Amino acid sequence: MEEEKYFFLEYNLQWFAKDGEGGEKTEPATAKKLRDAREEGQVAKSKELSAAVDLIALFLVLKIFISYIGENLISMFPVIYKKMPDIINDSAGGMSIFSATTVVNNVMLVILKIVAPVFVVGVLVCILINIFQVGWKITTKPMRPKASKINPLSGFKRIFSKDSLFELVKSIAKIALIAYVAYTAIKGHQNELFLLYDIPLMQVIILVGSIVIDAGFKISLVYLVVGIADWFYQKHKFKEDMKMTKQEVKDEYKNTEGNPEIKGRQRSKMREASQRRMMQNLPTADVVITNPTHLSVAIKYDADKNSAPVVIAKGEDYLAMKIREIARENNIEIVENKPLARMLYANVEVGAEVPPELYQAVAEVLAFVYSLKNK
Repeated sequence: MEEEKYFFLEYNLQWFAKDGEGGEKTEPATAKKLRDAREEGQVAKSKELSAAVDLIALFLVLKIFISYIGENLISMFPVIYKKMPDIINDSAGGMSIFSATTVVNNVMLVILKIVAPVFVVGVLVCILINIFQVGWKITTKPMRPKASKINPLSGFKRIFSKDSLFELVKSIAKIALIAYVAYTAIKGHQNELFLLYDIPLMQVIILVGSIVIDAGFKISLVYLVVGIADWFYQKHKFKEDMKMTKQEVKDEYKNTEGNPEIKGRQRSKMREASQRRMMQNLPTADVVITNPTHLSVAIKYDADKNSAPVVIAKGEDYLAMKIREIARENNIEIVENKPLARMLYANVEVGAEVPPELYQAVAEVLAFVYSLKNK
């Protein structure tokens, strides 16, 4: 009969989990992961909300400064036309560079005066809305070059990902909504638009400005609703993206706090070293107070070094029995006092002085021991 052969293949069941090795991401992000993500510039922020607030601020500034902007625009035309004779230099047969530069500088100065309020308010609002969303944290890491950003394969994955498809649908819906709001807003002023040919230039600027501002405010308010909804979505998405597997949480704990097994062994060695020192000091004790079987506390009083008696050793069960054995070997008195033994064991650490509320009880025990030794 032909002998059967068996082959065994080792595998990890976690490989078959939803998110690959490590399992499904079900655990909330730890504080360290959120802190590291923030350092990398990964935060829950909505660009739509920032753009909506910027738009509202822009149209609000335009509404306040519409007269100021109109006056400066009109004043720019006389500046240009008055300088025309200087621009054309008949004697030189061409344009004077100096005169042309002067005109351009004057025009740029007027344009700067027009855009200055809009620019200042826009910058301030942009900073404030970002602080509102993510707080104040400056980092340059998102600006650093990364190989993944120029990797064609990573680029295709980003283009054809689920998030990209969602952003495309959102952009189309947003454009359609804004176009509809803009159309309805301008349509309400269609009768006023026919008057543009019959009114002075300053009134034209004010009328067109008011129509644009009115439409802009309606668009901005609709955009603000979209931005708020997108902000909540981005916060939810960021929270889901930051989730961790149970294995990732364990690995992070090991990296930050150390391996629990190693730390346990270290604590065990520290306890052993502390117990050895405690047992070495035990022969100098004046008395051992017991429970009588479960607890043992060794007391020493040196008036030249301490203002009160000191607990130099304590233990329970096996260690309590060991303390009593060493006490017998060194002719140290063992006194049974259940309440005092429990109070000392629970409230006084090894090497610490007895608290004032236990002075009298400990003094009575020491007085008894000293009387036995004729001290």
